[in-house]
Amino acid sequence: MSGTEELSAAFRGRFGTEPACYRAPGRVNLIGEHTDYNDGFVMPAAIEYEARVAAAPRRDTRVRLVSRNTGDSTEFDLADPDPRPRKDWSDYARGTALMLERAGYAISGADIMLDSSVPIGSGLSSSAAFEVVIGYALLSLAGIAVDTVELAKLGQKAENEFVGMRCGIMDQFISANGAVGHALMIDCRSLETRKVPIDSRARIVVANSMVHHAHAGGEYNKRRVSCEQGVALLAPALETDIKALRDVTPEMLEAHKALLPEETYRRCRHIVTENVRVLNAAEALAKGNLGAFGALMDASHLSMRDDYEISCAEIDRLVEIARVQPGVFGSRMTGGGFGGSTVSLVAAEAVEDFTSATRDAYFAATGHRAEVFACSPQAGVGPLAC
Repeated sequence: MSGTEELSAAFRGRFGTEPACYRAPGRVNLIGEHTDYNDGFVMPAAIEYEARVAAAPRRDTRVRLVSRNTGDSTEFDLADPDPRPRKDWSDYARGTALMLERAGYAISGADIMLDSSVPIGSGLSSSAAFEVVIGYALLSLAGIAVDTVELAKLGQKAENEFVGMRCGIMDQFISANGAVGHALMIDCRSLETRKVPIDSRARIVVANSMVHHAHAGGEYNKRRVSCEQGVALLAPALETDIKALRDVTPEMLEAHKALLPEETYRRCRHIVTENVRVLNAAEALAKGNLGAFGALMDASHLSMRDDYEISCAEIDRLVEIARVQPGVFGSRMTGGGFGGSTVSLVAAEAVEDFTSATRDAYFAATGHRAEVFACSPQAGVGPLAC
């Protein structure tokens, strides 16, 4: 019995009705970290780890949720006149449903069972996959055609306005719009995308550090405030109109760095240089220059570690271990930071040795057993045969 068959069987046993099934992938970001909420550029890929749901409509306004991963269950009422966050996993679903309703979608109650293979706290966007698959399921059950770009926007709003995490749109966008065999180079202001093929000579390898330092509403949000402060201080001095750090070049920042507190300057320096790195990385992959792409990954990690200060000792160690392995083009932290995962670009023929050597060296250095795996870009959200 496949995982989806097990999920649908468990749903029938719990709710006594026949479900429809849906999936939405997690993601790995190859380069472009924290640039999305600065209207900048990112380059993520959807991965094999995914959130799956079995779901059936109800005739009332209640949404009942069950997690096969934890056994937890909860419910909420779409008719609640004053929905408030509960500060638990159900907020991602309740927030998504709320944003769908506010956008004018006539959704109804549902019974939903979730089974996710995206590790929580891994930096691979378990929350975005959950939001996207819940939104897709609720729309599909109501017979409403799904606009995946709009779905991504509403998932981001759910996280920003209901959950309280001031994330950008990258995670929800790639979960909703991933492309098989390709990363997406996304302009987070216009949401224009370009498919970037992953060279067959290389593989994307993710290493989950198994360490997570929570950042929702905390350090992550502080970084966004620093970026906004930078824009507010730079704008009066610049001749061009700037709305976000996307509009600031490295040369402009250096010319006016005296206007900024030292910490704010370093936060801004990461963003403006990271945007340049993403654009250069897309060109490097288009030309098949894997060495140049890897060097940009390495530079990105140093910027995240030293200027944006979102890495940690375990992640830095994983990156150091990866970089000395044969066949590695580049390695960096991926995700919001403060733990989670690294992403490396590795020569295809070296992946097996890289995986075992990295796992062993990380355990020897930290006592943590990293989960290391190669992945291939996947399609975005969609239906599954139950």
